[in-house]
This record gives sequence, C-alpha cells and structure tokens, in this order.
Amino acid sequence: MRRTFSLLLLLTLSFPAAMYGQKKEEQRLADAGRVLSEILHVPDNIPGPLLDRAECVVVLPSVKKFALGVGGSYGRGAMVCRSGEHFMGPWGPPAMYALEGANIGFQLGGDMTDFVLLVMNPAGARSLLKSKVKLGADAAAAAGPKGRTAEAATDVVMRAEVLSYSRSRGLFAGISLEGTTLRSDGGANENLYGKKLSAEDIIARHQVRTPASARQLVSVLNRKSPRNRSVATSLQ
Repeated sequence: MRRTFSLLLLLTLSFPAAMYGQKKEEQRLADAGRVLSEILHVPDNIPGPLLDRAECVVVLPSVKKFALGVGGSYGRGAMVCRSGEHFMGPWGPPAMYALEGANIGFQLGGDMTDFVLLVMNPAGARSLLKSKVKLGADAAAAAGPKGRTAEAATDVVMRAEVLSYSRSRGLFAGISLEGTTLRSDGGANENLYGKKLSAEDIIARHQVRTPASARQLVSVLNRKSPRNRSVATSLQ
C-alpha cells in the first residue's frame, strides 16, 4: 500500500513538471516563429537567394547575457531543415538546439539578442545533427551578408557552412559567432515531444510531426523558400 501511494505521489508531482516543460518549449517555438517572420519582413533582411540555398535554419530568440568570469551567453531555440535525404523537400519539424559561448551577441549594445543561422550545405547540417559543433572550428562560420552586400560576399558565402545574423534593439546585422558552440538540446526535445529523441530522429528519421506551436516557424519558411535552389552537385 505504501509503495503504491509513493508511486501515485511521484506521478502526481511529475505530471505538472512535464506539462510546464512542454509549455516552455512550445512558447520558445512560437517566439522563434515570430522572430523569423519579423526579420524576413523588414527591409534589407536576409537575402532570398541565401535562404533558398540553406538546408537548415536555426532560430534562437532572446539570447540572454550572464556573468561568468569575462561574461558569457546561453541561448535556446530550434533548428528546422528541409526534408528528404538531400534536403530537397518541404521544411520539416523542429529539433531544439542550444547556443553557448563567451560574449556573444552583445556587440550591438543589447542585453537580449535574437539570432538566425543559415546552414548552407549538407555537411554542416549533418554535423549539427550528429554532435556538438564549435563554429569556426568544426564548421566554417561567417557573418551573414544582407541586402546588396550579399552580391559582394560571394567568396564568404561559398566558404561558410553557417551564416549568422542577429537582431538587438531593432538593429539587424550579420554577426560572427566563431568560437561558440551549437548543440542539440535533448532535454528540450523530450519536453516538447514527450519522449527521448535525438535531432537525427526528428529531422532525418522523420519520427515526429510538426507540433502546432511550430506552425508559424515552418510555414514562413515554406512560404518564403519553398524550393532548395542549391547547386545539385553540392547536395550529394
């Protein structure tokens, strides 16, 4: 009897915690969808041809600064990729991701920064699906060009696996995130989907559907960039 009571008590206490974790991730996805929609609708935003060549997009809303020695940052958000073996299909369900590093995102003078990262080739996408990636070391990274500057940055775009952008206090710009790490957030994925899932399970193995909270995020990508226009040979 006592054992049964203890089990019921444990289940009673854990259920609200699980619901809170799910709601938190759902809100994060809703925020990511709002941030991406706002950024893609401002003048001089992420150039359409670059978005059309991206295999995945990472959105990290409201990355906050914390004090740790010389300072640091920790942000959480989601990565959405085009479906299919060669990333040629519609945008699929999100996997939750975390960005970690020292003094990132506050060069623009804000205490809170939104980030959008474009993953520009399958090699970069597969690296992010399999393990933690240090930008600039494990994956070539560069500040993303915007507007007319994109035409003059052809070499940068061709060399980089990840192009990064930030928005702080209304100012939108390409920004370097070299030295920071990007990793799958397993706990957040479990909170969101209700079971243990890797980023590969979600994005490459198609084991879940897009949750309602991610519909804006995925729909804005399908609307703004319905087709992958990367050079075919680069997708093999």
